[in-house]
Amino acid sequence: SLCFPQKLWKMLESGKFQSIWWSEGGKCVAINKDLLEVEVLGREGQQVFRTQKIKSFMQQLNLYGFTKMQRDFQRSASLPEFLAEEAAAAAHSQILYYYNPSFNRAHPSLLERCKRK
Repeated sequence: SLCFPQKLWKMLESGKFQSIWWSEGGKCVAINKDLLEVEVLGREGQQVFRTQKIKSFMQQLNLYGFTKMQRDFQRSASLPEFLAEEAAAAAHSQILYYYNPSFNRAHPSLLERCKRK
């Protein structure tokens, strides 16, 4: 049985899920919260993780040293551009970004450093 970070890594590398992916060049995990709940946590009979609750999934990330990253959007001065960016930011607000220095796509050997706190 794999530990949480190993399952997460395997899931990201599989490319089978639309709700979770590598971002920032493989340094962060991007999660579409709503889609993850349906696509991964809500799977009947084929559970990837031991939980069906997004809150528990987030707690696991925190327990293994992942930190939530804030996305900084530069705002435009013109109203039409600002409104378009607001719409994009609203869609983007469903996306959560988590970072762990020992969870890096380019350095799989670091994975063994992902220990539970």
